[in-house]
Amino acid sequence: MSNEFDPIVAEWKSYSTNPKLNLIEKCLKLAQILEYSNLNIEKEVEKINNLAISLKHRIVESKNQTYKISLLNEFIFQTCGFRGDVEDYYNPKNNFLNYVIDKKIGIPITLAILYSELGKNIGLDLRIIGFPSHVIIEGGEELILDPFNKGKQLSVNDLQDLLLRNYGEGVELIPEYLTEITTEQILVRILRNLKSSYSESYAYDKSMRCNLMILAIRPDSSDEIRDIGLLEERMLNYKKSIEFLNRYLELEPNAEDADFILELIRKMREKN
Repeated sequence: MSNEFDPIVAEWKSYSTNPKLNLIEKCLKLAQILEYSNLNIEKEVEKINNLAISLKHRIVESKNQTYKISLLNEFIFQTCGFRGDVEDYYNPKNNFLNYVIDKKIGIPITLAILYSELGKNIGLDLRIIGFPSHVIIEGGEELILDPFNKGKQLSVNDLQDLLLRNYGEGVELIPEYLTEITTEQILVRILRNLKSSYSESYAYDKSMRCNLMILAIRPDSSDEIRDIGLLEERMLNYKKSIEFLNRYLELEPNAEDADFILELIRKMREKN
């Protein structure tokens, strides 16, 4: 798959880079390509629009942001019953927006997408923040919200605790961790979640497609070039693997895993 023209990946590139399409539509296209071939994107968009209409009917004319956020939290997490999936967090389906809408469970990134989209419909300016390992929402005036935990407001200490749980001691909170992420960054983050899940479950073809979908919008992404090489090695395609791993080393000659990659290339050449 990695060296051949893939019409599905070509379609993804055209769709994902189209400025006329929004984040919701692009997330649903991703789901259609990877898991739900019969997915009707228009109908899924309509489901979200219906949620937005129901939310608007509940709001009293008000410009008070605190009130609107409180109403948004009540609607999403109490009325609709959405929640973070703590029981099966790493289920790859939690990355697909249509699944999240139907099952009313999700992970931080998909719940943040839904949260921000519905918030826009009641006049909230909500930004998706690419916090390490846990996507969150910024609601203005240094207000940080966590859709995975029912819209809980997060303090600086809460954010530091998240870093501690995910990365251990020594990782300090820096301003860059609270930067808004673009549509492209969101799509790449979802695809990286999925490629890891697929690889761990030995679904190498799907993991490969995720890598190629990332490269379609980020052609020089060294991580994906390396990971294609590693996948090709697992599938015993040594010639292709060596090609991609050499390209990775050209892009990242001082990579932390350079010695490991060089040793892997040496072993594959001995087998050829």
